[in-house]
Amino acid sequence: MSLPKWGNHRENPAKWSRRRFLQAGVAGVGIAGATLALHPWRAQSKVIIPPIPEGLPTNGNGISPMQFCREFDYGTLKQENGRTVREFQLIGKSTTVQLNDAVSFVTWNFNGRVPGPTLRAKEGDRVRIVFLNQGGHSHSIHLHGTHPAAVDGVKPVRNGNATIYEFDAVPYGVHLYHCHVSPISRHIGKGMHGMFIVDPKQGRPPADELVMVMGGYDVNDNGDHKNELYAFNGLPNYYMKNPIPVYQNQRLRLYVLNLIEYDPAVTFHLHANFFQVYPTGMTLKPAYESDVITMGTAERHILEFSYAEPGMYMFHPHQDTIAESGCMGMFDVMPRPS
Repeated sequence: MSLPKWGNHRENPAKWSRRRFLQAGVAGVGIAGATLALHPWRAQSKVIIPPIPEGLPTNGNGISPMQFCREFDYGTLKQENGRTVREFQLIGKSTTVQLNDAVSFVTWNFNGRVPGPTLRAKEGDRVRIVFLNQGGHSHSIHLHGTHPAAVDGVKPVRNGNATIYEFDAVPYGVHLYHCHVSPISRHIGKGMHGMFIVDPKQGRPPADELVMVMGGYDVNDNGDHKNELYAFNGLPNYYMKNPIPVYQNQRLRLYVLNLIEYDPAVTFHLHANFFQVYPTGMTLKPAYESDVITMGTAERHILEFSYAEPGMYMFHPHQDTIAESGCMGMFDVMPRPS
């Protein structure tokens, strides 16, 4: 979308009317995400991605966790003053999500879904995030990474208003974004969070790439700061009922992020295998190998592995109460097509 001039910058979007914001194209582009196809800098030669079954339960906005785990929003590319700008649109929403047969939950979220879209840029890109708050409460977007204080996202954006966060995508790694309005734990716990990946300029080796965001739900919402349900990518037990199809002898790259509030730490364990760990995604060589890692809230890593034998393989936190309350899944390893 083309933003009108504002002094030496652009017109302040916080002063726009809702109609004007929608006419600018945010509603039509941001809710569904922008360019979600594979991007040229991602090396994908010889990588085969299994097809996604249709008709699966969704975590909001018609997006199923099966679709979400392999979906990346690369934004919209623009050329301004001789420089490439990668522009994203995020809208604060309030959406009811059916967590299981018995429990529905009012989420606060970005673009009508939990987690929010996985934003993806390349190291050194100029990133612009246009944020419109329609969530009924004050919200903001705070990104982990390096950026000026003016776009740190600690200032609340009132309902019905808009703002712009603009910065350079540095350093490369696995980062995140979340609402930073107090009480922050409640805003994050109700769904206002997502992953932000900055790829190194040289890229990474070809792999089947998957996003795993771990979240918890205080469904009682009674102030006891205790989660009753947990999930990978928004829906409890989703990947137990709908195992993730992957291919035998093909590199898997997991972007794993812990955004479980109210629990001080959580583990991630892979059955019958070991993974290479790239801490915070900020290295090009693995730091060590393991079959379990421990992460505090907002901690994240890249995990790489492959399966030599077909079959069903479980993954989950090794805190059994968290796993048994919804944070558990399966990989369905299939022979790789010739």
